[in-house]
Amino acid sequence: MTEPSLSAPTSYDRVWTNWAGNHTVTASMYAQPRDEAEVVEAVRYAIRQGMNVRVAGTGHSFTPIVPTGGLMLDLTQLSGVTATDPQRLRASALAGTTVGKLGEPLWNAGLSLSNQGDIDKQVIAGALATATHGSGIELPNMSAAMRRVRLVDGRGEVVEIGEDRMRELRAAQVALGTLGVMLEVELEVSPKYYIAEEISYRPWQEIEESWDELIANHRHFSFFWCPADHSVDLYQLPAPPDQPMHNHCYVKIYDEVEVTEPDGLVSDDVGNRTDRAYRVYPGGYDEPFHEMEYMVPAEYGLEALNKIRRLMLDEFPDQLYPIEVRWTAADDAYLSPNYRRDTMVISVSGAPGTDYWPFLRAVDQRLQQYQARPHWGKIHFMTRDRLEELFPEFDTFLAVRREFDPDGVFLNDHLRPLLR
Repeated sequence: MTEPSLSAPTSYDRVWTNWAGNHTVTASMYAQPRDEAEVVEAVRYAIRQGMNVRVAGTGHSFTPIVPTGGLMLDLTQLSGVTATDPQRLRASALAGTTVGKLGEPLWNAGLSLSNQGDIDKQVIAGALATATHGSGIELPNMSAAMRRVRLVDGRGEVVEIGEDRMRELRAAQVALGTLGVMLEVELEVSPKYYIAEEISYRPWQEIEESWDELIANHRHFSFFWCPADHSVDLYQLPAPPDQPMHNHCYVKIYDEVEVTEPDGLVSDDVGNRTDRAYRVYPGGYDEPFHEMEYMVPAEYGLEALNKIRRLMLDEFPDQLYPIEVRWTAADDAYLSPNYRRDTMVISVSGAPGTDYWPFLRAVDQRLQQYQARPHWGKIHFMTRDRLEELFPEFDTFLAVRREFDPDGVFLNDHLRPLLR
C-alpha cells in the first residue's frame, strides 16, 4: 500500500471490534488525529481516494453504525472541556471527550449535565449522534442539549451549526455521524446538583399498581423487570442472595437533593448514595451483552411492557435477561426516537453466542403497533419504509444530510440503505 501523506498517526488493515463483540471489521486505514487540522487532512485524503469515513468512538453501539472498509477515525486525542459559561448554562467540549470526563470540569464551574445514562464511557460525539439518554419523564435525551456543533463535512470543509440555523441543528442533534466528523460541541447544561439514590426490590404487581405515581414523583425512575431469580446476575445487578427476583423488579430512583455538607461525598453506600450527580449516574456492565431498545409513546408504556413480559414468560422462557424500563421527554431533533412525544423505553437483550434473533424479531413485531422508534445505538429492524412512517421530518433530515454530504462520504453499508 502506498504510504499516504497524513500527519496523524495512521495504521493499515486495522481490525476493530465493538464493546459487545458482535461487530468486527478491518478498516483500510485507521487514523488518530491529534487536532482539528489533522481531522480535516484525514477527511480530505479519504475524499480524494474515494473512501468512506466513519468515527469509531468507544464502540458502545450494538448496531453496525461504525464499521467501514475505508477510513476509520479515532478522536480520543481530541478531548477536554473547552469552555464553560455558568451565566448562560453552556459548556463546550471536544468531540472525543468521554461523558465521564465532563463531570468534574463542569462541577468545578458550578455546572452539571442535565441528565445522563448509566454508562459514561461513550465519547460525547457518539452519545449525541445516537440520542443516548438516561431516565426521567421530564428530561430529554442528551442530544436535545446540543446548541452548537463544529464539524468537517463531506467536502472536507469545517462548518459550524448553531441556533441561528435551527433546521440544520435539528438534523445535527441526532445524525448518526452522517453530516460529518464532529470536532467540538456546545451543550446546554444545568447548575450543579446532588442526587440521592434509592435501590429497592419490588414485586411486579407493586410497580404496576404504583405506575403513574412512580413516574411522576421522581426525577429519575427506572427498573429492571426480571423473568427469573438469576436474571439479575446477567447484568451484575447487586440483589441480595436471599431476594427472590422472578417477576420482581430491581428499582432505581434518583431524586435531586440539597446538600449542606462541604463539597464532597455525602454517602457512598451502594444503593443508598448521596453524591454529585455525575458520580451517581454511572453503573456497572462489565460483561458484554447484545441489546435492542425501542421507545413507545409514554401513554402506552404499561400496555406495551405487559405484552413483552407475556412474550418472554409464555413464548420465550429461555430468554432470561431483564427488561430495562426508562422514560424520556419529547424533543425536536428530526431523527430522535423521542421526536415530539414523551416515551417509555423498553430494552431487551440476548446472550452473546446464542440465537436470540427469533426473540428480538418477536419483540419488534409486538411493538410495531405502538409506532415504536429505535435507539440508534442498539439492535433494531428498521427499513427505509419504516423510517419514513415513524419520523415525520425524515425527508427534512435527508435533505440536510445531502447538503452536508452529497456524495455519501459518511455512509457505510448499514446506513446507506436507510439514509442515502
